[in-house]
Amino acid sequence: MPNRTPSTALITGASSGIGAAYARRLAARGYDLVLVARRADRLETLAVELTKEFGIEVRPVIADLATHAGTAQVAEILASDTSIDMLVNNAGISRLGATMDLSPAALDDMVALNITALTRLSRAALPGFVARNRGTIVNIGSVLAFRAMPIASVYSGTKSYVLLFTSGLQEELKDTAIRVQAVLPAGVATEIYDGTILPLDQIPPELVMQVDAMVDAALAGLDSGELVTLPSVSDLELLSRYTSAQADLFSASQTGRPAARYGV
Repeated sequence: MPNRTPSTALITGASSGIGAAYARRLAARGYDLVLVARRADRLETLAVELTKEFGIEVRPVIADLATHAGTAQVAEILASDTSIDMLVNNAGISRLGATMDLSPAALDDMVALNITALTRLSRAALPGFVARNRGTIVNIGSVLAFRAMPIASVYSGTKSYVLLFTSGLQEELKDTAIRVQAVLPAGVATEIYDGTILPLDQIPPELVMQVDAMVDAALAGLDSGELVTLPSVSDLELLSRYTSAQADLFSASQTGRPAARYGV
């Protein structure tokens, strides 16, 4: 993928896992970086490493995107820095368990980080991207957008939002040069499992993708123009049928009469 100068990518959740892997891959492509995370020590270490290895500029931003203040801080950067032409909305959180067993704070954190921050940061980036008619938004979701699990009802709901929101953005921006991609991985070996009721070491290794492989697949999907990238799915006809069934179901709903089976 050709890179433009100046080009800066802002990556959330960048101190480890998928976010850090995106940082390394985009640094190798020549992007300057704005790296956002809560953990200052990890972020500073990564910034020094990438600056030294790739000769790029790296700006660490310490912010908690589960808070209004943290999201507003990063939104202002996106709105004011005209060199930013890529946003990777990677920051997310998983709290597994039955909904009634999760604390209100856990529910609030998932919605704030997985939905609110992602939406507000996308919104903050859009005016500049549209004015310059260039830019890329990558929203990291999950295959759980397609299927709710009893231990992940809320998390699945937030990732379903990511998929539908991204699809809506794609329609809004279809007449521009701005690209919007949803990346929906299955199991990936990251810290998101830490402290949950489903530790990573309890998942069969053959079901878990390594972080670098997942990000390489996601970037290959972006380069090839995929709107929805499923790194672990080989048969993309499955996605085509799923999308077609969604459209058919929506079309069938467009009537003002109750279905005959209700007898009303």
